[in-house]
Amino acid sequence: MFERFSRSWGLVKASYAVLRADRELLIFPLLSTIGVILITITFAIPLIASGFAEALADSDKLTNSQIIIGVVLGFLYYFVMYTIVIFANVALIGAAMIRMDGGDPTVGDGFRIAGQHFNAILGYAAISATVGMILQAIRGDEDNIAGRIVASILSMAWGLITFLVIPVLIMENLGPIAAIKRSANLLKQTWGEQIAGGFIMGMISFLIMLAALLVVGGPILLIVASIDSAVLAGLGIGVVVIVLALIGLFFSALNGVFQAALYRYATAGTAGDFFDDNILSGAFHPKKKKREEGPRFL
Repeated sequence: MFERFSRSWGLVKASYAVLRADRELLIFPLLSTIGVILITITFAIPLIASGFAEALADSDKLTNSQIIIGVVLGFLYYFVMYTIVIFANVALIGAAMIRMDGGDPTVGDGFRIAGQHFNAILGYAAISATVGMILQAIRGDEDNIAGRIVASILSMAWGLITFLVIPVLIMENLGPIAAIKRSANLLKQTWGEQIAGGFIMGMISFLIMLAALLVVGGPILLIVASIDSAVLAGLGIGVVVIVLALIGLFFSALNGVFQAALYRYATAGTAGDFFDDNILSGAFHPKKKKREEGPRFL
């Protein structure tokens, strides 16, 4: 277990080397987060102001027309949200691919790449929105424990299957359905059920956030608790939230670099000069198969 953690930590450090070389990559998850917040507010305010959100919460009293409207609005929200997130991820991973090929990408390069694949992004967003709606339906209310467990398992499986969809969309110019199939094949080819790096990377993120809470949040909350001021309390909580959000943005960008590197390793057997191929092969235990030569980013 310690050996796996050590290898995965080496992969995190290698991914950080790419981010250190191109700090502008952090702009993409930041813009994605801002976009999702704005879209959420745009959808939420009219629903709350009209009382429709409250009506949707009481599912037993909904009419058929209200259910249909709720489903349509839910799908539209998911679709717009996923479009924003996927667009930003395509820009991020596309720029990371340029860096791994020895180039020097700009923010404009990332957006240019995303724009070139906009139709595929819309298709993949529609599929993701549909899956999100299905999982939400399975999850049900808070009392549906079995549904929530099943939805969590299916969500995890979907995440694994589609982990390499975006690099595939960029590098192989496939449609969203073909890209999902290709991503699933690459997963089976390289990791199988032995994937560990992604899980450990998530644990590292969690530990850093926990450390930030203890080192930054703890003293702030203690000071706020000793001072009877609602304004200071709000400011203190705001500082903690911002620190956690910045950590989340960093690991979101790191995950994009991770996806780009893994795709290159899966298709070409190497992940570029920033990565130690021994780290990658040790972290993911790829099966001993002849690797196909993957396309290079132009």
